[in-house]
Amino acid sequence: MNNPIRTALVGYGSVAEKMHAPLISVCPDLDFVAVVERNGNRCEEKFPNVMTVRSLDELLSGDFADLICITTPNEFHFPMAKQCLLAGKHVVVDKPVTIYSHEAVELDQIAKEKNLICSVFHNRRYDGDFRTLQKLVAEKTLGELVYLESHFDRFRPVVSENWREKDVPGNGITFDLGSHLIDQVVLLFGKPESIFADIQKQRKNAIADDYFDISLFYEGFKARVTAGVLVNVPTPKFLLLGEKGSYQKFFLDVQEQAFKDGRIPEGKNWGVDPEERWGKLYLENETVPLQTVNGDYRIFYQNVADAILKDVPLQVTLPQTISVLKIIESAFKSAKEGRKVSQSEGGW
Repeated sequence: MNNPIRTALVGYGSVAEKMHAPLISVCPDLDFVAVVERNGNRCEEKFPNVMTVRSLDELLSGDFADLICITTPNEFHFPMAKQCLLAGKHVVVDKPVTIYSHEAVELDQIAKEKNLICSVFHNRRYDGDFRTLQKLVAEKTLGELVYLESHFDRFRPVVSENWREKDVPGNGITFDLGSHLIDQVVLLFGKPESIFADIQKQRKNAIADDYFDISLFYEGFKARVTAGVLVNVPTPKFLLLGEKGSYQKFFLDVQEQAFKDGRIPEGKNWGVDPEERWGKLYLENETVPLQTVNGDYRIFYQNVADAILKDVPLQVTLPQTISVLKIIESAFKSAKEGRKVSQSEGGW
């Protein structure tokens, strides 16, 4: 394997342009060499050394890359990832990996048979607020925990032209943001015993689901993950309750806005949460601000590179994302039938 690893992007939409491409370009063990753009050469304007090709077939037939990152709409993830793995390429797929869990199982089997890396871009594992939450849980700061609330609320009253809001497979907010929030909870607390979900289309002209409220039940503990697009007031990103007190954190991780602003993810000040945005610990006799652990999406691609070059364990694995997909599938079943779905029934 060449060092740095020849890396290509498939698709050059907003997330690829503003997040994947910059992250790949700053990773010392990755060489950003090619992009699949059906029309135009926009990537070359920012990255003049990157070659543009018009199709995945052209990318693979030319053997231009060893690691291929798929950022296309969800319905294309499975066939493209499968094609890349069968061609002997390592793969990163944008979350939620595939539309159906059985497709992700097939990708996992192929990757194992061919001894290839296949990971999923769960960048929200590297949000500063979530890393802070992980630290709180690990250090048992709040003692025995009873409840976690996780929000990803926005105010977008007008349905957009984005493919996620159109009548296409894998659309909607549950596949989009639900995969992140569920992944975080499962990473923290393991697989739930059962779930209950409310999934809706709240905007009158919505085609895809634009609201979810999913409860994940554990022995003595409940996690609630929710997101909506008609929320025009501040809601906590996280609320964690325990026997010794509570933790509340507002505001989204700073990295997303930095990417939107075109900042390059470099330097020690990347992902630093300003003090006025820190969360607070509400303990029995005092309330104290808690410094946010730095967010750092760069960790994801460096880990993928290390897994390929140094046989370091992969942080985001397909079996993990298969469990999340099965929980999402069960959430739609729960919402439709108005009942809890157990782990044994959902198979996660």
